Amino acid sequence: MKIFDVSMAIHENMTVYKNRESKRPSVKRVRNFEEDGINESEITMNLHTGTHIDAPLHVFKDGSAVESIDIRRLITKCRVLDMTGLEKITEADLRKKEIERGSFVLLKTDNSYTDDFGDGFVFLEKSGAEYLAGLNVKGVGIDALGIERDQGGHPTHNTIIGSGAIIIEGLRLKEIEEGDYMMYALPLNILNADGAPARVVLIK
Repeated sequence: MKIFDVSMAIHENMTVYKNRESKRPSVKRVRNFEEDGINESEITMNLHTGTHIDAPLHVFKDGSAVESIDIRRLITKCRVLDMTGLEKITEADLRKKEIERGSFVLLKTDNSYTDDFGDGFVFLEKSGAEYLAGLNVKGVGIDALGIERDQGGHPTHNTIIGSGAIIIEGLRLKEIEEGDYMMYALPLNILNADGAPARVVLIK
């Protein structure tokens, strides 16, 4: 058995969406061993920083929050699809892969091979989202900090989440080969949140 941690490490110099300082975590030591006999820290961060799960509330005004996600749907078999070499992932690209109805798919792209954010990151295009929704997938994960780019109205988010599927963003899949895995992807249980950081592990 092999265990792969495909989560981003949280730190103040990590890559964040569009390099926005507002999304960069701040980690601060508030008590120290020398003065208090213990070390204690606090963190301030955007809930969509690093590896995270989007709740319906993220894109729908009256959508459900993170605590409403059934975590049994995030402890599941999944299939990693190697989509490297593409600028965007379309329906035509996905049709070349074996995707079972009702499965959970993780999209491995060239994003996994850089630690820098680029405006040209690989994303799931609207037609690809519609195709996956048509297959009634359980969820879609991607190795970008956003699952879509430069699409007015956020059709990829709306299509995937609107179909009842889950979105995971910010995966790191460089070392992961295409194939089937067992996935454990658990978001922090933050009430009324539109998203939450997650530790995602694949087991082969």
